[in-house]
Amino acid sequence: MISSIIILIGTFLLAFYLGIRARKGQQLEEWAVGGRNFGPIVMFVLMAGEIFTTYVFLGGTGGTYRMGGPIIYIFNAFCYIVPFWILPPIWRYAKKHRVITQSDFFAKKYDSKPLGLLVAIVGVVSMIPYIVLQLKGLKIIVSEASYGAISPNLAVCIGVVAVTIFVSLSGIHGSASTAILKDILLLGVILFLGFYLPYHYYGGIKPMFETLDAAKPEFLLMPDEGLSISWYISTCLTIGLGQYMWPQCFGASLSSKNERTLRQNAAILPLYQIILVFILFIGFTALLQIPNLQGADTDLSLFKIAKATFDPWVVGVIGAAGILTALVPCSMLLLTAATILTKNIYKSIKPNTTDEQIGRYTRMCVPIVALIALFFTFFGGNSIIALLIMAYSFVLQLFPPLFLSLWKKNPVTKAGAAAGIISGVIMVAYVTLTSSTMATFFPKAPSFIKDLDVGIAALVINIVFMFAVSSITRTSVQIEREIDTKAV
Repeated sequence: MISSIIILIGTFLLAFYLGIRARKGQQLEEWAVGGRNFGPIVMFVLMAGEIFTTYVFLGGTGGTYRMGGPIIYIFNAFCYIVPFWILPPIWRYAKKHRVITQSDFFAKKYDSKPLGLLVAIVGVVSMIPYIVLQLKGLKIIVSEASYGAISPNLAVCIGVVAVTIFVSLSGIHGSASTAILKDILLLGVILFLGFYLPYHYYGGIKPMFETLDAAKPEFLLMPDEGLSISWYISTCLTIGLGQYMWPQCFGASLSSKNERTLRQNAAILPLYQIILVFILFIGFTALLQIPNLQGADTDLSLFKIAKATFDPWVVGVIGAAGILTALVPCSMLLLTAATILTKNIYKSIKPNTTDEQIGRYTRMCVPIVALIALFFTFFGGNSIIALLIMAYSFVLQLFPPLFLSLWKKNPVTKAGAAAGIISGVIMVAYVTLTSSTMATFFPKAPSFIKDLDVGIAALVINIVFMFAVSSITRTSVQIEREIDTKAV
């Protein structure tokens, strides 16, 4: 147990040192997007740091334990096809117009500060539960890896203080430096466990699957109802379109050195998903060796099987990798939320604020956002998971107006974009708070309709309102112009 604690503390201190050491220029553009000068390797680890979080580390094995076959939704190549095409033109426009945040992009593209403010509010509201999820994951990891010796609440407080310090000082450079350490540890841990556990308990990967199939027939298949093929396709579509609508992912992409780097990253990043195969192996091994875990306890399956198999020092290394999967995403989330709060919300209220003041206020906002997230971590209850699901669908509503803004002739007006986002967000809030599904709306529909991800319904409503309001407002503008012309 002592060896495990030493490794946890040592890794944490190393990450903190790397974050502090990365301090560079303090202008907002350098602090928030690295002067738009990150090359392929840094972009790879930075974007991977935003995608492979505690949700994958704990939730991947837990989801495998609970779901079986349908867990393959995490192998979603659509997540990389979308950014391959949309991120380069976004980066090009952002560099030309010195855009730093997602809200800046919408405000500039649609020539509408109110629309930028709306996008900023949606972004900040979405990111808070995401930060809380990472901190809750950190509590679990520290508690399990230290065998209960370290208070999880104390560990979260220390972690938040450390991240707040190095984000305030180093900005995105601190996130990138710690992301490199995180990827090295995470890759090593997952590859080792994914190979070792099946061979240790079954003599190989094939015997593991044979044992699993004999013990739980059809566990590896997609069911005809519920988590069916239509659920799988709609979920992949929702995640693929929404992944880079997260403000922190959007902001991280703007730090790229050039467009080619973004395309290279989108092409190479799917290789990182190979490690998800080994996460499945860990989850399947845990299912057979540590049976009868229920509910939230399934997310402990990785540590349960590790503690039953290895000495404490190995568990410490696993825990160290887990800590970094929480701290790295938290750093980018805090940075992005603070930047949006000051640059896009505060400045909309006080437009005369100088860039120098905005840079100073942004650093001051980092601990404020951290304290809010810390409050919800301790007092928010388990409902925060529901809020995260709602948040993911929230940011998805930004995709249609963003995508159409990249067209040579955008068919959407600023009023239409706002109407679509608001209607979609209201729909998402309603279905989440009432626990509605497609089956709730269409109880007599075929199962392939009832199994669809309900986020699709919100997206459809968004698009309908967006085009309807755009058509009306465009016609109104044309009529006003004709009247003005005749008057002249």
